[in-house]
Amino acid sequence: MADKKAQLIIEGNTPIDLPMYSGTLGPDVIDVRGLTAEGFFTFDPGFMATSSCESKITYIDGDKGVLLHRGYPIEQLAEKADFLETCFLLLKGELPNDSEKEEFVSTIKNHTMVHEQLKTFFNGFRRDAHPMAIMCGVVGALSAFYHDSLDINDAHHREISAVRLIAKMPTLAAMVYKYSMGQPMMYPRNDLSYSENFLHMMFNTPCDEKKVNPVLAKAMDRIFVLHADHEQNASTSTVRLAGSSGANPFACIAAGIAALWGPAHGGANEAVLRMLDEIGDVSNIEKFVAKAKDKDDPFKLMGFGHRVYKNFDPRAKVMKQTCDEVLAELGINDPQLELAMKLEEIARNDPYFVERNLYPNVDFYSGIILKAIGIPASMFTVIFATGRTPGWIAHWNEMISGPYKIGRPRQLYTGSPKRDYPH
Repeated sequence: MADKKAQLIIEGNTPIDLPMYSGTLGPDVIDVRGLTAEGFFTFDPGFMATSSCESKITYIDGDKGVLLHRGYPIEQLAEKADFLETCFLLLKGELPNDSEKEEFVSTIKNHTMVHEQLKTFFNGFRRDAHPMAIMCGVVGALSAFYHDSLDINDAHHREISAVRLIAKMPTLAAMVYKYSMGQPMMYPRNDLSYSENFLHMMFNTPCDEKKVNPVLAKAMDRIFVLHADHEQNASTSTVRLAGSSGANPFACIAAGIAALWGPAHGGANEAVLRMLDEIGDVSNIEKFVAKAKDKDDPFKLMGFGHRVYKNFDPRAKVMKQTCDEVLAELGINDPQLELAMKLEEIARNDPYFVERNLYPNVDFYSGIILKAIGIPASMFTVIFATGRTPGWIAHWNEMISGPYKIGRPRQLYTGSPKRDYPH
């Protein structure tokens, strides 16, 4: 039942009463579904003021820099929980106890292998294909290999699909990288943690298996945690929209990967490195900072500020700490990383950026970390997709588990009126 009502007054029409609802946190929402019966639609390009669904998974307060997963602040999860604990939380609604975690981790590890025939699927792609192009294809193709759990109305089938996707995404991501490098693909090792296993499959070869650096494994795990979910963003909304048609979960996640590929979304950390390439050298920073301040100049500082967070990105604080740990561990003398650190120092202290809350965001630091680890920029969004998978699945499952309708936005039509075909 509605908590209160809003009244819409349109000139020449009877006032329209609209229900209002209050969530646990955040602003009240006005239910505008009744407007259709009155002959009206709302107009909200980009859905900037539209709640597309009701959800219990993630809450963001962009003005205060707050990100909560099932009520837990992201800073606490990144500090105290690992990625698979965060996956469990997003999927189940609560943190696991010791036995639940042990069982969940064991289940994930038992599903890290992919069907051997899937390896031949890669041969259809050119070696220089973008990794995200391959990921879109192979994740969508999983439905052809694991079609024993595609009944979306069966809760057990949905759980099996969720486990398979979380378990197999790092395997597929590493396979994409190995394919592009012309190296043999590595099988997963179930004696390693989730992030250790990913780095093992990425950088080891059958003739040279090295122990994974624990500092880098911890950094990788935090990157996954900090990307696990971010409410109703473009890719999550795409997953929900695809799911509303009844599509299978592998197709829905493939749709989310496609949406994530865009440079305004998941490609942002890749864009950070392209920007650093464009700046070129520390001596050029002052010139490019001036360009960024010039509203008539198209140059933008990538990795600074955020569409949602008007204060600071709460994920960036943890990511900066992780970035410092990785650079200290590796002792890298890389001109591009030196440039990034100098740019960060200027942006965090320059009044122009401070007054506009243009702080370094999670993409800025994650790009630096991934480069330092040795992961090429073309793989950045693939890693983002791997981390975001549990969030996508949680939202898809939440929608499918309750009543829902197929997504069908309306439009403000401004084309030609009806006209007859000329004879």
